[in-house]
Amino acid sequence: MDMNFIEILKTSFTLIILIFCSVISITFTIERWWYFRKCKIDSIKFMQKIENLIEQDSFNEAISLCDKTPLPLTNVIKVGISSHKKDKENIAELMESKKMEERLRMERWLGVLGTLGNTAPFIGLFGTVIGIINAFRALAESGSGGPSIVAKGIAEALVATAGGLLVAIPSVMVFNYFMRKVKSITTEIEVAMKRLLVYLSE
Repeated sequence: MDMNFIEILKTSFTLIILIFCSVISITFTIERWWYFRKCKIDSIKFMQKIENLIEQDSFNEAISLCDKTPLPLTNVIKVGISSHKKDKENIAELMESKKMEERLRMERWLGVLGTLGNTAPFIGLFGTVIGIINAFRALAESGSGGPSIVAKGIAEALVATAGGLLVAIPSVMVFNYFMRKVKSITTEIEVAMKRLLVYLSE
């Protein structure tokens, strides 16, 4: 039993939706991969440089060092250094608010990937149900042909389920990977924040 995937694509609007979803998933995956690729920084070495500059009271140079590498971690540290004349509690609050702002930027588009991972199987299942209904309708209208007509229709309908899983599985995997990256970078930021507060208090 041969299946013409071009014909299936023409007659199944759910497959067209799934192809559109896959394009969105690939686009946002590449965008987020490129973003996190640029976020790499050795936080320990960076904080050592910041500590040395603070010990020399070179706050402007420390701010310039942050400006050279505008990343989530450095942006938070820059807020703390720029506010070094304020109380320790105020500095901590300002850095905490900046950290939340940077986390929102890191999680940008990840909700879309998560949503695609959750909804794509249901879209595929919906297409399968519609395909099975059409297969039985074709059997009823033909009045003959036996199980072969139904079998072919069901086989074509199951392509929609396969398409839904094909979109969902990579989307979920990529979503979980990027969320781990967000958690890792956020942890680095929190450690750097605590270290900076110690430097400034000294």
